[in-house]
Amino acid sequence: MSVPAPASAAPPGQPKKAAAAAWIGSALEYYDFFIYGSAAALIFPEVFFDESDPATATLLSLATFGVAYAARPVGALFLGHFGDRLGRKKIMVFTLMLMGLSTFLIGCLPTRDQVGTLAPVLLVLCRVLQGISAAGEQASANSMTLEHAPPGRRGFFTSFTLSGTQGGQLLATLVFIPIAALPEEHLMAWGWRVPFWLSVAVAVVGWVIRRKLDETPAFEQQAATEGVAKLPLAILLREHWADVLRVVAGALIASVSTIFTVWALAYATGDSVGMSRSGMLWVGALANVVALAAIPLWATLSDRIGRRPVYLVGAVGSAVTMFLYLWAISTGSYPLTMLLGIVAFGVVYSAANGVWPAFYGEMFTTRVRLSGMAIGTQIGFAVAGFAVTFAAQIAGPGGDDWFSVALFTAALCVPPVIAALSARETHRVPTELLGERTPAETPGPAAVTA
Repeated sequence: MSVPAPASAAPPGQPKKAAAAAWIGSALEYYDFFIYGSAAALIFPEVFFDESDPATATLLSLATFGVAYAARPVGALFLGHFGDRLGRKKIMVFTLMLMGLSTFLIGCLPTRDQVGTLAPVLLVLCRVLQGISAAGEQASANSMTLEHAPPGRRGFFTSFTLSGTQGGQLLATLVFIPIAALPEEHLMAWGWRVPFWLSVAVAVVGWVIRRKLDETPAFEQQAATEGVAKLPLAILLREHWADVLRVVAGALIASVSTIFTVWALAYATGDSVGMSRSGMLWVGALANVVALAAIPLWATLSDRIGRRPVYLVGAVGSAVTMFLYLWAISTGSYPLTMLLGIVAFGVVYSAANGVWPAFYGEMFTTRVRLSGMAIGTQIGFAVAGFAVTFAAQIAGPGGDDWFSVALFTAALCVPPVIAALSARETHRVPTELLGERTPAETPGPAAVTA
C-alpha cells in the first residue's frame, strides 16, 4: 500500500476559523435539540398529548424526543456519503439551515386542542428533520476541525465541536429558565414557542461564519491525488467495519447525556420528588458552564497522554456518578443535587465527551472519515435517544425507581469501555496516516507538538 503524501498545512488562521465554525454550528444544533428535550419533559405532554392520562402523555412526549435519534442513522447514510464526495463545508452549511428551519417550524405548530391528532404528527415530522440535520452536523464539523488542526493538537481543536454542544445546551437551558417561570396559562399558550423562534438568530450567525470557511487541505489533497470515493459506504464497510462497530459502541456514552438532560429533569420535577422546574434547569446550566471549561482541558490532556485513558475515565466515571446524581435527586436536597450534577455531568462526563471527536475521527482515512463518524455515531446515538423512553418505563408506574434507571445507564457505559480498550491509540499518528491498516505508531517530525 502506498503511503499518502503529507497533507499541506492549513492556511494561517483556518484552524481557528474551523473551530469557531464547528462551535457555532454545534451550538445551534444542540440549542435546538435541547430546547426540544426540555419542552418534551415539561411542556409537550400537556400541549400535544392527552392530558387525561399524564403518565402516558409524558411517555409519548419523551418518545418523540427519541424519534430524532431514530432518524439520525438514515440521515448519516446520505450526509456521510455526500460529505466524503463533495466536501465538509457543503454539509456543514446544509445541516445548519435545516436545523434552523425545522426548529422554527416547531414553534409555529398548532396544538392538540386546535387540530387534534394532527398536532403530534406534525411535531414528529419536524423532529425527524432535526434528527437528519444533527446526523451530519457533528461528523462534518469534527472532520473539518480534525483535518484543519495543527500536528499534535487535534484533540484540542476537535473538542470545540463538543464545547459548542454544551454551549447550545447551556443557551437552551438559560432561555428556558424564564420561560418555565411564566404563569402556567401563558407558558402553555405562547411562552413555550419563543425558544424555538429564537433559533433563527443563531442560524444566521452560523451561516455567516461557515460560508467563509475553506475546505480542508486533507480533503482537497485527497480529491486532487487519489480522488474521492464514489461509494464511501462500500469502502467503509470493507476496510473499516471493525472501527465502525467501535464507534457505534462508543456512541452509547451519549445515554448519560440524555438521561441527565431529559429523564432526570422529568423525575426531579415530578410528583414523587417535587423540585422546581427553574431550580433543576439551573443545575443543568451550571453543569454546562463547568463542561465548557472541562472539555478543552480533557482534550488537551488527551493530546499529551492519549485518547484512550481520558475516554475511559469519562466512561467508567459516568457509570458511577449517575448513581450518585439520581440518589441526590431522590433526597430532594437541592444543594446536593447541584453539587453532584456538576461533578457527574460537568466534569466526569466531559472527559469522554471532549475526547471522542478526535478519538473516533482518527480511526478513519480522509476518504471515509465523515461517513465513518456519521454512521457509527448516529447508530449509537439512536439507542441513546430512546434510552430516555426506556428509562421512563424502567422507572415504574410512579416514575420514581431511580436506582434501576442508574443501573440501566451504567450498563450502557459498558460497550464504550470495551470499544476504547480494543481501539488503537492514535494521538501521535500523523494526519495523513490516520486510518491506514498499518499506521506509523511512533511519532515522526509531523507529529511533534508545536
